[in-house]
Amino acid sequence: MSERVRFIVRHLVTVLLLTFTPVIAHGNPSLLVNAQVRTPSLLTDIRYAGSNNFIGRPVAGYEDPVCLLSEAASVALSSAQERAQSRGLSLLMYDCYRPQRAVDDFIDWVSGTAPEPTKIAYYPSLERSSLIDLGYIASQSGHSRASTVDLTLVDSATRQPLDMGTPWDFFDPMSHTESDEIDPRARHNRFLLREIMTASGFRPYDAEWWHFTLVDEPYPETYFDIVIDE
Repeated sequence: MSERVRFIVRHLVTVLLLTFTPVIAHGNPSLLVNAQVRTPSLLTDIRYAGSNNFIGRPVAGYEDPVCLLSEAASVALSSAQERAQSRGLSLLMYDCYRPQRAVDDFIDWVSGTAPEPTKIAYYPSLERSSLIDLGYIASQSGHSRASTVDLTLVDSATRQPLDMGTPWDFFDPMSHTESDEIDPRARHNRFLLREIMTASGFRPYDAEWWHFTLVDEPYPETYFDIVIDE
C-alpha cells in the first residue's frame, strides 16, 4: 500500500470516527424538563434512585427520583397519559432520562464482586458477568439522550400495575413484547401499552415491553451526563 493510499485511509477513518462518535454533554440542564410539571397526573417510581433495581442500590447520577426528559418527549408523554386516562388507566414511570455516569456505573457493577441481593428478581437464570455479552447492558443507552422512557400501566382506581407477565427490567426473553411464554391477559396489556405509546409518537423496543423512544427525538447523537436532582 502506497503512502498516499495510507493517508487517504487514515483520513477516511478519522472522518468516520468524528461522524459517528456521540457527543457527551455535561451541561445544559435547561434542556431537560420535569415531566410531572407538564403532566401532574403522571405516576412515578424511579427505580434507579433507590434499591429496587437489578444492582440493588441507588445508581450514580440519580440524586432525586425525578422523571426528566427533553421538552419534546415530555409533550408526547402527556399525550400518552391522556390516552391512558381515557381507558381508566395511568402511566407509571420507572425510568426516564438516565445520566451517562449511571450507564458507566452499570458497566463497573458487571465486572465487580459486590453482593447480588436482587439476582432472583431481575436475572435469575443469568450470571452477572454475562449481561454485557448478552446485550442486556451496554456502554451507552438511549435513555441518556433524554427521550426514552421505561414505564407500565396502572389501574387509576386501585393504583395497581397491570399484569405484564414479567417485572420491569427482567433480563429474560420472556420480557420480549410478543413473548408466547406469558398468559394472554398479560400479552393484551403489553399490546395496549404499545398501542398507547406508538399513537403518541414513541417507537417500541421489542426486547423490552416497557421501553419506548420518541420517534423524532431532538438529541439523537447526544448522551447527556447531567445529575438528576431537583
